[in-house]
Amino acid sequence: MKKLIAVILSVLIVLTAAAAGLADTITIAVPNDPTNEGRALLLLQTAGVLTLSEDAGITATAADVVSVKDGIELQFSEVEAAMVPNVLQDVDYAIINNNYALDAGFNPVKDSLIIESAESPYVNVVCVKEGNENPPAAKALAAAVLSQQVFDYINATYDGAAVAVAENPTDGYDPEVDYDALNGTVITIACSPTPHAAILKVAAEILAAKGITLEITELQDYVTPNTVVEDGDIFANYFAHIPYQENFNAENGTHIVSIAGVHVEPMGLYGGKQTDLAALGIQ
Repeated sequence: MKKLIAVILSVLIVLTAAAAGLADTITIAVPNDPTNEGRALLLLQTAGVLTLSEDAGITATAADVVSVKDGIELQFSEVEAAMVPNVLQDVDYAIINNNYALDAGFNPVKDSLIIESAESPYVNVVCVKEGNENPPAAKALAAAVLSQQVFDYINATYDGAAVAVAENPTDGYDPEVDYDALNGTVITIACSPTPHAAILKVAAEILAAKGITLEITELQDYVTPNTVVEDGDIFANYFAHIPYQENFNAENGTHIVSIAGVHVEPMGLYGGKQTDLAALGIQ
């Protein structure tokens, strides 16, 4: 996969409805990485704006759109995910990952015009390099992020913008781990700033009670958190969802695996030049 860069791609893909008498072109900014662009298009399909080919899958692109709602002409502006909020004023709509929406000051539940259901396959995960899933440090980290404390923090703090998914939250600790032996250990983890870093600070307090330091490094892009884990510079990461990580491995030959599914961030469509959904034929 090409390294993601924080600039707007100049690719504009125009999809024209078959019906005569089309309205003005509606421009929608979408993330340009494969799984998040596919996720954005699936959101539009669920809303009835367009239809994707049956074999499009989670890495769908605009080329997989087979039809759009009658009377609508769509143009997609493919933008690096972190930059999508920055182009909102220049497009009719933008589909933004929730972490970047939160960074931009949006309340995803209140400010989005369309938002995914919390019942989503896009679970944000804590990952390590394959082979590091079972050491005590990995088990201690997994137990901390899957704790009742973290579960309650996510749901109380983000009010639906992020939803904890642990089915059986722990008390913060794994009964099979010898925490006395881990006393003095430093566990390094790379993450996105929002909400991942804040969530990890709750886990850090749990680990600190056993003398374990969780050293958190915040990164701004969707590539470096995986490369530093693959290279062994940092033990774990927490920034992306399962489909993204699986696609990243397939495209880059990396060996990043999940040790804990922590939360879902429903992706949303936000108004730019348009303040409601009327331009998309949705009342």
